[in-house]
Amino acid sequence: MTTTDPALPRWLKGPRYQGLPPRDAALPAPALSFEFFPPRTEALEAQLWACIRRLEPLAPRFVSVTYGAGGSTQARTHEIVSRLVAETSLTPAAHLTCVGASRGEVDDIARAYWDAGVRHIVALRGDMPGGAPYEPHPQGYHYAADLVEGLRRVADFEISVAAYPETHPTARSPEADLDNLRRKLDAGATRAITNYFFATETYLRFLDRCLAKGITAPIVPGIMPVSNFAQASKFSVTSGVAVPAWLGRMFDGTENDPEIRRMVATVVAAEQVRLLQANGIDEFHIYSLNRPDLTYAIAHILGVRPVVVAAMAG
Repeated sequence: MTTTDPALPRWLKGPRYQGLPPRDAALPAPALSFEFFPPRTEALEAQLWACIRRLEPLAPRFVSVTYGAGGSTQARTHEIVSRLVAETSLTPAAHLTCVGASRGEVDDIARAYWDAGVRHIVALRGDMPGGAPYEPHPQGYHYAADLVEGLRRVADFEISVAAYPETHPTARSPEADLDNLRRKLDAGATRAITNYFFATETYLRFLDRCLAKGITAPIVPGIMPVSNFAQASKFSVTSGVAVPAWLGRMFDGTENDPEIRRMVATVVAAEQVRLLQANGIDEFHIYSLNRPDLTYAIAHILGVRPVVVAAMAG
């Protein structure tokens, strides 16, 4: 008696799926940028600089350093960015928000960055401390578009702004959110960097909507490797980011196995980038979460290799 392989009917009648394009000259390594956040303790600061030194040889297009809510990490952000200019080969981009500060105060910060050698600003509205509803400073820049316009008066910065493929949680509507992005770019921003997302089609649909709106500036996808699924899910609720069921299944049963979680996170993020690159996207911003190994492994899979950098005096 012979038995039939149950996969045979599916193979004979089902569709044929082609793999992603091979990593060769036809699909070169993408351009990458990385994001860091300012640490709150000396131990975490040591971890940050270990992360920076680990990723520096990958020669990212730039690295950004975030601000805390209400500008709470302003001094530390400035210190880190100044050190990046003085002690590394990296090109830093400093986050700058308009929440809780007057125009004069924000302009002074921007001038200090320029004097320190920083030429790239990530201009953001910012969040209120404690998650309170946003209230513009009476003498401040009210929104990110106003901040971009003000920065253009201060110096000839390269300016990146934020974009939200799944709509900012406080926006009146997706259309209003897209109009706001258009205002920021029209005010003089160079590019937009998106909030993270997990479904590739979410970004591609958003790009179609941007093009229909006449937005042709680069819209760089933000990629966040997920090593702690529970934490990422909780954060995604407040950020308006949809978490696909398949992602939960990928991490199911890994709660007590951090090594497997790191492997899954690396593969998921690298596959996301490769699929986007197959659709014509060639620049990506990776939210490193100050964890170098995940970002380094993802970059390696994507074909990014270390380059020799000149030693900097420290």
